[in-house]
Amino acid sequence: MNRLTLLASAAALSCGFLASVALAEVVGEVGVDWIGNDIIVEAVADPEVKGVTCHVTYFDRSIIDRLKQGNWFEDPSNSSIACRQTGPIEIGDIDLSKGGEEVFRQGRSLIWKDLLVKRIYDKTNDTLVYLAHSRQVIEGSAKMSISTVPLYGEEVTWTSGKP
Repeated sequence: MNRLTLLASAAALSCGFLASVALAEVVGEVGVDWIGNDIIVEAVADPEVKGVTCHVTYFDRSIIDRLKQGNWFEDPSNSSIACRQTGPIEIGDIDLSKGGEEVFRQGRSLIWKDLLVKRIYDKTNDTLVYLAHSRQVIEGSAKMSISTVPLYGEEVTWTSGKP
């Protein structure tokens, strides 16, 4: 394969990956100190579960804080998540394994750390569990947050049939 074909294949693969992960919309930005550090609030609609929206918060460091701390390229791992039903629920083709499925990913450092949101279906309790955590290549992070959306008693449409 020539170089152009490899680049085209990589671009197509990237587009396919991005299509399966939700995009976030900034809905809030709260200043927390005089040097410009902020808490960002983003709304993330689950791409495979219509009618569920998660709000994810995280800390965004200012330029002054980055210069002061000497760690220019990394934001803290702290995050929080709350997910709720925001319309009629329609569940598409979701991963039903215990490891769940990635719904959202955002870089929190230049290359080493990501903020992830995964969806896990708890069949026994008929509940969607959303887990926010950070992933670092060098070491994992114990900072995490979960939110649940109970499906019991709700009118839920499963496009592939309820498992």
